[in-house]
Amino acid sequence: MTQDSAPSLPGRRSVLAGALALGTGALLGTALPATAAQAATARQTATGPTIADTGTWGARPSSSPINVLAGAPDKVIVHHTATANTTDYSQAAAFSLARSMQTYQMDSEGWIDTGQHFTVSRGGYVVEGRHNSLSTLRSGTQHVESAHCTSQNTVAIGIENEGTYSTVDPRSEQYTALVGLITYICQQYGLRAYQVYGHRDFNNTECPGDRLYALIPQIRRDVAARIGGDPTGPVWPMLSNGASGEKVKTLQYLLVQHGATLTVDGSYGPATQAAVTAFQNTTHAAADGVAGNQTWSQAVSPLTRGASGSAVTAVQSQLVAHGVALTVDGSFGPGTQAGVVTFQKSAGLPADGVVDARTWSRLLA
Repeated sequence: MTQDSAPSLPGRRSVLAGALALGTGALLGTALPATAAQAATARQTATGPTIADTGTWGARPSSSPINVLAGAPDKVIVHHTATANTTDYSQAAAFSLARSMQTYQMDSEGWIDTGQHFTVSRGGYVVEGRHNSLSTLRSGTQHVESAHCTSQNTVAIGIENEGTYSTVDPRSEQYTALVGLITYICQQYGLRAYQVYGHRDFNNTECPGDRLYALIPQIRRDVAARIGGDPTGPVWPMLSNGASGEKVKTLQYLLVQHGATLTVDGSYGPATQAAVTAFQNTTHAAADGVAGNQTWSQAVSPLTRGASGSAVTAVQSQLVAHGVALTVDGSFGPGTQAGVVTFQKSAGLPADGVVDARTWSRLLA
């Protein structure tokens, strides 16, 4: 399969956990080639955390060239590996896990490399996952296409956390390392603290486990304490068959933007329900025909001046509904930008004229 495709995600995680449980023990005893780079613990940046690159932990080459994307991602997505909560907190165990994950994802999943950008071990060690993730992060101007979250692999940095966090919390050392890594990512790419999510915000999966997912608001607060800003994340409405009004129109415009053939009439009837279900299937969200957190999170994307299309029409229609005078024409020009700034100021948001997820959610509130 291609690097961006994925089967049923809960099943994939279960298989991954089983494969790593079998493979990690054997790999723990596999010595790395005695090169200076691989013997080194990791590279330390002037301002960022210590991150072991792929050469340090003994990665295989990718099977195809890594796709390096211009510009910054727009979010960070937190995962757990769904593997055993090991009590081996050593650096050697962290490196062994990295090799096991790459072997499984390349040999069993058919991906070109490790799926995620970074992994945080139970012992608090941070390792690079997919090749070039660390160098592009340090540049702050590029990022790497990944394979960690369906429909988000070109716009999100993925971080795996070793262990299973359905009923227990991560170790304090691991949590501290995770917050430090996310802080650095936000600083490098100009992201805000609220742009941190859990895997289940987008795909129908238990990942990153109930306990780690419940910590996402705290992670946002802890990152915000270091970089500033309001850590409050987006909150989405729940819409289903029978609903009507401006929120339904916004949903319909977004579905059209994603390729649906649909009349935008503000009425959530059978056609809209079918379009929602089809979109959910495409994005591996829970396919129930109800537009909730996963559906909205997948449907919206940042809009800036120069954009055009149905999503822009949705923003303009919402702005008009909020009392902003502008022309609804599907073109994000200076008038729309000024309208967005006006709304953001009234909503207490950063007035940058960019319609990010939190601006979208406040328009829908």
